Amino acid sequence: MSFPLLTVTALVPAVGAVATAAVPAAKRTAAKWLALLFSLATLVLAAVVLAGFDPGGDRYQMTESRAWIADFGVRYELGVDGIGAVMIALTALLIPFVIGAGWNDADADEDADGAAGSGAPGGGGPAAGGVKSRWRPTQGFFALILAVEAMVVISFAATDVFLFYIFFEAMLIPMYFLIGGFGDKAHAAGEEEGAKQRSYAAVKFLLYNLAGGLIMLAAVIGLYVASADQLGEGTFSLQQLTQARASGDFSLADNTERLLFLGFFLAFAVKAPLWPLHTWLPNAMGEATAPVAVLITAVVDKVGTFAMLRFCLGLFPGASQWATPVVIVLALISIIYGALLAVGQRDIKRLVAYASISHFGFIVLGIFAMTSQGQGGATLYMVFHGISTAALMLVAGFLISRRGSRLIADYGGVQKVAPVLAGTFLVGGLATLSLPGLAPFISEFLVLAGTFSRYPVAGIVATAGIILAALYVLLLYQRTMTGPVEKPEIRRMPDLKVRELAVVTPLIALLVVLGLFPKPLTQIVNPAVEHTMSDVQKKDPKPQHPVADHGWFDYKPAKHSGGDHE
Repeated sequence: MSFPLLTVTALVPAVGAVATAAVPAAKRTAAKWLALLFSLATLVLAAVVLAGFDPGGDRYQMTESRAWIADFGVRYELGVDGIGAVMIALTALLIPFVIGAGWNDADADEDADGAAGSGAPGGGGPAAGGVKSRWRPTQGFFALILAVEAMVVISFAATDVFLFYIFFEAMLIPMYFLIGGFGDKAHAAGEEEGAKQRSYAAVKFLLYNLAGGLIMLAAVIGLYVASADQLGEGTFSLQQLTQARASGDFSLADNTERLLFLGFFLAFAVKAPLWPLHTWLPNAMGEATAPVAVLITAVVDKVGTFAMLRFCLGLFPGASQWATPVVIVLALISIIYGALLAVGQRDIKRLVAYASISHFGFIVLGIFAMTSQGQGGATLYMVFHGISTAALMLVAGFLISRRGSRLIADYGGVQKVAPVLAGTFLVGGLATLSLPGLAPFISEFLVLAGTFSRYPVAGIVATAGIILAALYVLLLYQRTMTGPVEKPEIRRMPDLKVRELAVVTPLIALLVVLGLFPKPLTQIVNPAVEHTMSDVQKKDPKPQHPVADHGWFDYKPAKHSGGDHE
């Protein structure tokens, strides 16, 4: 039996979560280093997964399949296509930066609890006299982050629908505690009101996602019943269902397929988040710490858009095409609405949240454009948005922790006293507006090109999002970083420290390198996009215009049999 690489990749952060939580209360520094080591070990394994994936090989590779709940047709099945391999790598890449940026985020909770005395390095203080409290915020904070990582990795690798559903829902639990229990302390209304807002944001996050998950559960059960009726034995296996559909052994009536599609899509649209199911995100990102906000939008939310590609298009191709006009309209509303609200925000973190809603609109637009360029661009958008948002939000978190305020009006002139902080903030912002030369530009260009080739009006409308992105990013930079230094808190503001530079510098380097040379990723993603296009029986519109076949983008229109010959 081959080595279960995907299982081990998910198991390492899970074990790390348990080990970190078990560290004695007085050893909070040890807990931080232990969590970081487990996240780095996971990154190494994810790199092995990505390097070991053969773009010219089978659609799903490194597969694992074992009986689990045999009476109900549930199996422990894992496997990655190019998109799954890239998303696992993104997750494993970002978690060490999340941990590094949140190195001291739980210390205030622990000091207030009396579990670590004065907060000196190493968790000194009452260790010699014994720790009275059993609550260990530092250990809990990093253990929860690792638990989320483990569940997200399984979600990207699961090829059994029921297995995917379990972890799709289970990741809500640690995220709920990370938002509600370790929220941002820089609240204009004071700590007591801030605690209420954090609790509200956490509950809203949980209720929205649980509601979507319950609808999906009904659709999962419906899929099982339909497979049992036609195949003689119920199954949740994605590969078995798609193969049976391709051979003609499994087909769904139009109304049934559309209802099942809606059950899956609604859950994924909440997670994505897509307008009008987005309203939980600004609350969650605004009240969470900056690293947890990155975890939400750069990691967890990507499961929703990934699942649209894998499950909505893979299992319900006919219904996906039926729903495409409405989904494209919703994506366009997300793009424009999110960008407009970002322009008017007074809170830095909520501005980034609304910008992310706009960006997720681009991702969904690319997926449902039903072109190879659009879907390839959407996949790259998921990766590059994760890196650019992490860079911008983490630098914003460093800025907020120095000033103690999230309000844009409380800043001004930062570049005069902290030029490195201002410079990294600018690069993160420019990546967010998809400046040419930085990685997000490539993905946004491909999404727009792929959309325009099939839906020119939608492509033109979506382009307005680029203009609005430039507006909200440049206004944010101007209001926070430029101008005179008028506030005494700004005059005393220190520049980025070594740990903070170690977090931000690699992210910025990746944005530049992948912006100039994305070919290693496109080579892995292209075959998976071709398979997805084949699932929905779509061809790229005629005449075909390959984008730099031998250049940076290396995109070639997929060649499929049957389907759409526009």
